[in-house]
Amino acid sequence: MKTFRLISLEIVEENGLKHIELVDGLIINKEDDQNTWLIEVYTTPTNFEFFEKALQSQQEFIVRAVISKEDNDPVSFHIKARSVRKLETNISIMLQGTLKRTSRKNYAELLLKDLMDKGFSGDTLLNEFKEKLKNKPYLTPPSNTSTFSEGSVGM
Repeated sequence: MKTFRLISLEIVEENGLKHIELVDGLIINKEDDQNTWLIEVYTTPTNFEFFEKALQSQQEFIVRAVISKEDNDPVSFHIKARSVRKLETNISIMLQGTLKRTSRKNYAELLLKDLMDKGFSGDTLLNEFKEKLKNKPYLTPPSNTSTFSEGSVGM
């Protein structure tokens, strides 16, 4: 097993990304036959209801995590909530899932196509492409995986 520091975590929702305020966090590559990863998140109580609904529904969702250093690219995981616990001042969440592989070349092609589909061209296309490539927005959720917003977990 390999353990890494969790720098940031975002949940991919239908209408964008939901940033999870981290108090602390770890991410563990179990290096097993199923390519399992564990993400342990310590966060504020404001996120309790969201993760409790995710735990009860056992619905898979996608998260983006930055690991080890702030300047690392975010990586996406197909995740399910495994436990949610209230602590004195925060909550502890255990997530389990697998890494969603997307090569940088594939990401750049998807991003360029997305911007062209939105009508960007010329210098505007180039500027948007450079900016988005730096910020790495999530592009298209896979069709076989559900995403959900805070109000629709398990529905």
